[in-house]
Amino acid sequence: MFRRFRTRPLIAGAAAASLFAVSACGASQAGDDANWTPSQPIEMVAPAETGGGWDTLARSASRILEDTGKIDQDMQVINKPGAGGAIGWAYVAGNAGDPHKLFVTSPPIVLVPLAGQSEVDHTDFTPIARLATDYAAYLVPADSPLKSFDDLVTKLKENPASLSIAGGSAPGSMDHVAVAGAANAAGVDASNLKYVPFDGGGEATTALLGGHVDVAVSGAGEITELAKSGKVRVLSVSSDERLDTLPDVPTLKEAGVDYTYDIWRGVMGPADLTDGQVAYYESKFEELTKTDAWRTEIAKYGWADSYLGSDEFGTFLDEQKNATADILGEIGLR
Repeated sequence: MFRRFRTRPLIAGAAAASLFAVSACGASQAGDDANWTPSQPIEMVAPAETGGGWDTLARSASRILEDTGKIDQDMQVINKPGAGGAIGWAYVAGNAGDPHKLFVTSPPIVLVPLAGQSEVDHTDFTPIARLATDYAAYLVPADSPLKSFDDLVTKLKENPASLSIAGGSAPGSMDHVAVAGAANAAGVDASNLKYVPFDGGGEATTALLGGHVDVAVSGAGEITELAKSGKVRVLSVSSDERLDTLPDVPTLKEAGVDYTYDIWRGVMGPADLTDGQVAYYESKFEELTKTDAWRTEIAKYGWADSYLGSDEFGTFLDEQKNATADILGEIGLR
C-alpha cells in the first residue's frame, strides 16, 4: 500500500472544490486504478524563481521524461516563487486529489514548517520519489579578500554579523542551515550570522555578483558553470569527498570543519492521490533514473543518484523532520 498523507482542515475546502475538476479530467478518485494514466498535461511546480535547484530539477526531469517517451502527456514547468517555497506548496495543497499536479522538493519542505513559516508541511502531500542529492557550496566574488573557508571562519569569529551571507531559501531553511551548521562546527556563534534570504539560488548568486552581499550559499550543481567562468571563488563544499565537477574545491572536512550537508531532491504530489496514480508516477521516475540522459544530467551538476520510491521517501521525510528539528535547536534557529 502506497503512503498517502492526510489532508488537513486548512485545505480540506480547496480539496473538496477540486474534486469536480479532477473527475472531469477522467481521473478516478473513488478507488485505486492500477491502469491509471494522466489524461491532460502535467504541471510540474518549481516553488522558486528560474535558475535555482528546484527549477533545474523540474526542467531537467520533465524534459528527459518527455524526450525519452516515458510519460504519456506534456509536462509543463510552472514557477511559483515566494516564502521559501510555501507559495508553491500552498498552490499544490489547494489541489488535493488532482493527479496532474506535481512539485519538486528538497530540505525546505521540512525546514520551513519547522521554523513556523508555512501552514503546510510534508505530511500534507504525497511522496513520489527521491531522485538525487546535491551539496552546499560556499562562494564569494572572484575579487573577494576571502581566499579560503578558513579566511571566512576567521572573519566570522571576529564578528559573526560582519559579513552578509545570501541564500536561496528562507531563514531557518536549507541554505541558512547549511551555512549556520558549518559555522557552528567551526566555532562561530551561528545565531548571530547576517543571513539574507532570497527566493532561489539564482537570486542569491545574482546578489553576490552585483556586490549586494559578501558571501553566498547555494547548491553546488547550481553554480558549477559560474565557478568555471571565474566570476566567483568557491571556498568549500559540504560533501564527504571532493566533487568531480569542482575538483579543485576542498570539502569542509579538508578545511578542518567536521560538517557535511546533503541537499536531497525529489518529487511530491498533492494529498489524496490513489495508489494507481502514485504507482504510475513512481514507476516513471524510477525509469527516469535509469536513463543515460538522466545519468549525464546529474553528472553535469555534480548530483549523486539517491533514488527512493514512494514509501521509502515518505519514511525518509519523517526521519528528516526529527533530525533537523534537533539541528535547528543546536544552532539557535528554533
